[in-house]
Amino acid sequence: MGPDGDDRVLDRHIAELTLEQKVRLLTGATTWRTAGESGIGLREMVMSDGPAGVRGEAWDERRPSVLLPSASALAAMWDEPLVEELGGLLAAEAARKGVDVVLAPALNLHRTPLGGRHFECFSEDPELTGRTGAALIRGIQAHGVAATAKHFVANDSETDRLTVDVRVSERALREVYLAPFEAAVEAGVWLVMAGYNGVNGVTMTSHPLLDEPLKREWGFDGVVVTDWGALRSAEEPARAALDLAMPGPQSPWGTALVQAVKDGRVAEAAVDDKVRRLLRLAGRVGALTPRRRHRVPVRRSRDTRALLRRAVAAGSVLLGNRGVLPLDPAELSTVAVIGAHAASPRTQGGGSAGVFPSGVVTPLAGIRARLRGGARVVHVPGPPPPGLAAAPLDTDRCSDPRSGAPGVLLRVLDESGRELRAEHRLSGRQLEPDLPPGAHTVEISALLRPRRTGEWTFGVGGFGRMTLAVDGLTVLDGVFPRETDDPAVVHVSPPVQEARAMLTSKRPVHVVARRELAPGCGRATVVTAAPPAPDARGMTAAAAEAAGEADVAIVVVGTTEHDETEGYDRRELSLGGLQDDLVRAVAAANPRTVVVVNSGGPVALPWREDVGAVLLAWFPGQEAGAGLADVLFGLEEPGGRLPTTWGASLADTPVTRTGPAGGRLPYAEGLHVGHRAWLRAGRAPAFWFGHGLGYTTWEYEAVDAPTRVAAGDAFTVRVRLRNTGTRAGREVVQVYAARPGSAVERPVRWFAGYAAVRAEAGRTVTAEVEVAARALRHWSEEERAWSTEPGPYRLMAGRSAGDLRWEGEVTVERRALTG
Repeated sequence: MGPDGDDRVLDRHIAELTLEQKVRLLTGATTWRTAGESGIGLREMVMSDGPAGVRGEAWDERRPSVLLPSASALAAMWDEPLVEELGGLLAAEAARKGVDVVLAPALNLHRTPLGGRHFECFSEDPELTGRTGAALIRGIQAHGVAATAKHFVANDSETDRLTVDVRVSERALREVYLAPFEAAVEAGVWLVMAGYNGVNGVTMTSHPLLDEPLKREWGFDGVVVTDWGALRSAEEPARAALDLAMPGPQSPWGTALVQAVKDGRVAEAAVDDKVRRLLRLAGRVGALTPRRRHRVPVRRSRDTRALLRRAVAAGSVLLGNRGVLPLDPAELSTVAVIGAHAASPRTQGGGSAGVFPSGVVTPLAGIRARLRGGARVVHVPGPPPPGLAAAPLDTDRCSDPRSGAPGVLLRVLDESGRELRAEHRLSGRQLEPDLPPGAHTVEISALLRPRRTGEWTFGVGGFGRMTLAVDGLTVLDGVFPRETDDPAVVHVSPPVQEARAMLTSKRPVHVVARRELAPGCGRATVVTAAPPAPDARGMTAAAAEAAGEADVAIVVVGTTEHDETEGYDRRELSLGGLQDDLVRAVAAANPRTVVVVNSGGPVALPWREDVGAVLLAWFPGQEAGAGLADVLFGLEEPGGRLPTTWGASLADTPVTRTGPAGGRLPYAEGLHVGHRAWLRAGRAPAFWFGHGLGYTTWEYEAVDAPTRVAAGDAFTVRVRLRNTGTRAGREVVQVYAARPGSAVERPVRWFAGYAAVRAEAGRTVTAEVEVAARALRHWSEEERAWSTEPGPYRLMAGRSAGDLRWEGEVTVERRALTG
């Protein structure tokens, strides 16, 4: 509806516009802004990436953002009210940054564990993904900020993502991949983003699915926007249900679309519908006269940090525990904290959704703060994973050679080398520096204070001609052509060219990197420095020695930005470098070893049975160390449950293919994704979907479920539990369904719903799991409609897809026809 609740107002606005003005509104005005039209009171609307934070219009480390846990951590909470509250935090950040539209949530699935963008998506399961995404949408939009469901649809891997043609059955599309988007529309989402990929031979920006089922069947009344740069032609997307092309101002629309309308190849009514949807969005976010303000309360920094700290604990998954956790500070005199990730954690994944956080509490800092005045904390980094040491120049190691302030000097030069612009910056990673007219070269320079003597590795990221000099000696000079059109690679994570130089500890060196601005190669320039490679054996031995002398060892291991990032899929599940060897050595020295896993998606844990406890922290956001310490020392219970099945190895995993052959990527597994695939293959993973331990124990005492329901009706499964442990706790009760003897293909069993409950020690509580009607339906390709097969269904309740405590049967009866 319009801003006053009547679309007739929007139609009057449309009638005031010329065809050229209408078409101009359908392409962005800039990278992050839509076009405005003062004649009808329409201002520009500002968009920004999510879901881990709201960056705003510029990549500027001097204007930091609040950093939430990764989307995979949000789904691991199995806590829709908390996710909704975090959505409200994103809305508050959007208001602070002047943003109208948050480009989140990503509703694509963890189809394989190798997906490079796992961290930015929720789950392997369509039901859990849909419920989590809907909660985040409600939280964002309750405050007058728009959410965006992306990437519609089957955009579940990164390999050749701009061109891949996904081949998937209509039934799998409906039941698996479209289902989370249907839930988003039911939650009232205001935008849906069409992906780069194609589905069954048609690119998504022109796909009939945008019209049917999205707009017609589901009743989506918002805006369908392209992924950035996804629009490749004018007429087909215009005749389809695409509404807005981003970024701008250049796109295939414009004069070509105006002419197509004048020639009758595209109906002007189709253009009017697109403009109407855009104006409806503007009314919702307060960008159309009469204006209204965001309904976002101002958040105090202390409250924000407390929420983020609570979120870390809520999403942390205790995978295994042999009585080691929680730790009692009173019983500890020395704690060994081991691993490079302990001091330099990955708080977010790589790619366009990244932000510069306002401050990060590392695991090491969180543990030290919790034990201050008590146990001694010893940190031994161990051998660093590849890529973790090669960090951008920063304020910790560098100073601006002009001002002397911590950080770097950024200069923009013309073709003759004359300075056009200079400013002090805090990082050697500059993605969107301001470029005045005549800009030819970007230069980043710093005085680097090396802490170790030896051969250092420097890197310059970007395209075109790049040079690097260390104390006047040129160590890199070459032309590096752009070999990809992927905007995440071009504008966010360009490839890094390396060079080496010998440095002496504590003797500052002047580092100067330059990158010529070749046409079409973006502005991103990254300068990194890594110290000499350490003696891996010696560092592992030192870690084991420290562990042997401590009461407990806490080892933090994980992936790096190069492992999990937009634009690339992973090739393996193993942890990089010598991290597995490090864990084994520490565990051999101290049986009270706790391993904290810092990754956004599944990794292989071959030592999982040999350590005292395994805690999955995901990419936990800026309060990582504070929330982690709360869990380790028992101030909070690890509240998370796995949203994705974790295999013991890649070889065991049923679905692994991410790349196309001949441009096509077949989803040959059909309905059998995630735990469904493991069940179909008859294999046991390391950890099932839904798995997660707390700090107490539960007994499933009784279950009350209906024995008969009418087709198309929802029903409730009530599970009575007793907390049989010694402390209060939270349990996530999960219900699964199966249909033995079905006339249509079915998964062995599938997830049907969940409810979380809390109880004090010794108390009983009843979990009421609502099973929606959609849980038992299937898509009939013959009838092109939903159908619910009558007959008996098995119902199961338990703690995970592999730990079921009760089984019963419900018979679905045909609904009587009424006259």
